[in-house]
Amino acid sequence: MTNKVLIVDDSKLARMGAAKTLRALHADWQIIEAANSDEAHARVKDSAPDYLLVDFNMPGTDGIVLAGEVRDVAPRINVAVISANHQIEVINRAHAAGAAFLPKPLTEKTLREFLDASLLQQNATP
Repeated sequence: MTNKVLIVDDSKLARMGAAKTLRALHADWQIIEAANSDEAHARVKDSAPDYLLVDFNMPGTDGIVLAGEVRDVAPRINVAVISANHQIEVINRAHAAGAAFLPKPLTEKTLREFLDASLLQQNATP
């Protein structure tokens, strides 16, 4: 089974960077992109991704709010909020929304740790 990852960022360049980092770790995984929360909701509905990587700072609905909304409709999805804003308030909000927090710039090491932890959690959940 191929995992599907939805990358949500209003910056095409940022989505490309996240996709490149993901491909370096899992070249066979399917990558889906969205530029905003409306597109993200549509992609969650029609593609049922396993992972959501979402930027915190986006016009309209921010990434943390989006993470919570997605978790409400797809509770088994593994969510990470990505941001250059490393303030403890942002990190705590991400965790309260059921998401991991990954600092920008996104590195292979950080992404691998998130994916590995998510896989462990999935395998431990009945």
